[in-house]
Amino acid sequence: MKLKDLKDKKIIIVGFGREGKNTYKTLKKLFPLKGIALADKNLILADEKEIYSGENYLENIDKYDVIIKTPGIPYGQIKEKSGKAKITSQTELFLENCPGKIIGITGTKGKSTTTTLIYKILKDHFKNIKLVGNMGRPCLSYLLTAKPKDIFVFEMSCHQLDHISKSPNISVFINIYPEHLDYYRTFSKYFNAKKNISKFQNKNDFFVYNPKFEEIKNIKTKAHKIPFEEQSFFKKNIHEDSIAAAVVVSKIFGLTEKEIKKSIDNFKTLDSRIEFVGTFSGINFYNDSLATIPEATIFALNELKNIDTLILGGLDRGIQFTKLTDEIKKREINNIILFPNSDRKIYKEIKNEKINFFFTSKMKDAVQFAIKNTKRGGTCLLSPAAPSYNLFKNYKDKANQFKKYLKNESKK
Repeated sequence: MKLKDLKDKKIIIVGFGREGKNTYKTLKKLFPLKGIALADKNLILADEKEIYSGENYLENIDKYDVIIKTPGIPYGQIKEKSGKAKITSQTELFLENCPGKIIGITGTKGKSTTTTLIYKILKDHFKNIKLVGNMGRPCLSYLLTAKPKDIFVFEMSCHQLDHISKSPNISVFINIYPEHLDYYRTFSKYFNAKKNISKFQNKNDFFVYNPKFEEIKNIKTKAHKIPFEEQSFFKKNIHEDSIAAAVVVSKIFGLTEKEIKKSIDNFKTLDSRIEFVGTFSGINFYNDSLATIPEATIFALNELKNIDTLILGGLDRGIQFTKLTDEIKKREINNIILFPNSDRKIYKEIKNEKINFFFTSKMKDAVQFAIKNTKRGGTCLLSPAAPSYNLFKNYKDKANQFKKYLKNESKK
């Protein structure tokens, strides 16, 4: 849908969080006199006549011509009540209206690192690079001023890709593991949402993919398919697949290996991704709260040495922990701290009398236990292998509490 087509339509934005507010702000710039309806379960503070909140906030969405939904609200929930209204999203509006080149990055894990790495490499050599999506500003922030020469590096979640009808010019698919099964119910539905990143590409586009994953390798697209290749250079705490993807994309833009390597060497790893927090009470503490699936935690276990205490657990979304628990059994980890509600599931799979298990729902207690029980000179790793938002706002909140209590305890 073109932005100009919205001029005479009755519009409702469903979901008034970060992205919903940005969509509203953009549309008000474009159509300053136009009334735009807003709907969210939470209270909305805005100068509009038509605002719906509370438990029944979706009841009137069928009265509108266009529904712009935000990623956190299931499509099926909207579709059920939408009537004849056209359902779209900020991501779809951006893809259909942006005059510049869009690089879209998806995958179960490694999206943030890969996205930021591609952005940093290109930014070292081009001026017109923008970081959008979850890692940067919401994409519509740039749409009204975007130019054909602009390049947008866009981290794209399954929720943003769900039910879009246009794909990026360059699509990067890093990996695929069972995830978000509480939302999609089946792996197939989750994967289908992800596949939209290349589904609508044309012969002038590029699909950069990881050949280690048969599901990704077998995706059919009209775009030029370019697999990751094994690289001769590495960087500590960055997965080789993130580097391989960034190298392929950078070469599409004409950069040499020497130029790419220099940018990667200067790249700083992200907060909450195998991030060294500091040494407290003679113990080395690492924050890897962005590891929300077992595979990400396994990577961290392989990157770090002398792990004596491991902090695991979070929201149970129905995924299996067998691969992770098998890796743990191979190591001499003496202490495991477990957060609910995946705690008992992980514990049952490890069940080792030599390991000192500690169950808690409070980060303060977890930190106190770690300081008391981790051997001096050893490592304590926070790498949950599960999402955080059953007990914390998000992974950042979990990481911030971890750091706060470490600093507080070290002062005692």
